[in-house]
Amino acid sequence: MIIRPYTPADLPALYAINQAGTPGVGHEDSPEGLKRWFDVGTCLVAEDENGQPLGFINLIEPGTMAYASDNLRWFERWMAEEQASLRYVDRIAVAEAARGLRIGQHLYEAAFELAKGRDWIGAEVNTDPDNPLSHKFHARMGFVRVGEKRYKPDYAVAYYARKP
Repeated sequence: MIIRPYTPADLPALYAINQAGTPGVGHEDSPEGLKRWFDVGTCLVAEDENGQPLGFINLIEPGTMAYASDNLRWFERWMAEEQASLRYVDRIAVAEAARGLRIGQHLYEAAFELAKGRDWIGAEVNTDPDNPLSHKFHARMGFVRVGEKRYKPDYAVAYYARKP
């Protein structure tokens, strides 16, 4: 398996992976909707030996106002309180057929390399609707819960951070 930067040719496959992962990752109405987040972030792609994307992780810099996210704004406030720096995980998604192959672990390891020099890497995981597998995965990867927030009656998240 190879971890490499995103290219525009990846978009159809990554969009399909993203949509299959909802509600664990944010739904997008079109491939262009997902592409706008890749354009303001740093997207890494895991691919198999045939060049087929197996999953991706997208990182966003705090302060990126083009990324309209209550979750990123929460982390920006947390960073100010903690006097810390952070890289934010917009989303990580793995193709169903590739689950259990440690793709997510490899993507995060690459993200930790990108986040070197920062105090933390941060992500959120849904608590309503709950995503218990993602909570377990993030705990196994060394993330600690640093907060939580309910945004609507049917939408709440837990915030996790880990030193790279």
